[in-house]
Amino acid sequence: MTITQTTITQTQALDLWRRALLESVRADAPDLSSRQMAILLTVYLTPPPHTVRGLAQTLNISKPAVTRALDRLGELGLLKRRPDETDRRSVLVQRTVKGSVFLSDFAGQVMGAAQQAASGGMEPSVAVAGLGQAAASLPH
Repeated sequence: MTITQTTITQTQALDLWRRALLESVRADAPDLSSRQMAILLTVYLTPPPHTVRGLAQTLNISKPAVTRALDRLGELGLLKRRPDETDRRSVLVQRTVKGSVFLSDFAGQVMGAAQQAASGGMEPSVAVAGLGQAAASLPH
């Protein structure tokens, strides 16, 4: 799949994100924090193995913050933890079927938001391709 790189405005990028979040909170699914979602997406979209230490390093947050997020994600059944058989000091973070279904549904919500934005004048490929690019240009 090829996505055309096109610049969108900051407002369009934020509106796409708003639309995706609205669909997410309206759905009968867990309401995750940004940190929880970042951890979940990292585990599902990057190659394993994943550890608490590695996630903390990747996300540049503390290990206790990762642990708290994993506690909640584990309660929801979206991820699971188990001791590393080769290094008992390390905890592996693993994907679950429930987590895969949750993210598949969320991806559908994002795609729906892009299609909705397209019907309002923004092409879906523009919305999807330009979101990260536009967000990076926001003032600090």
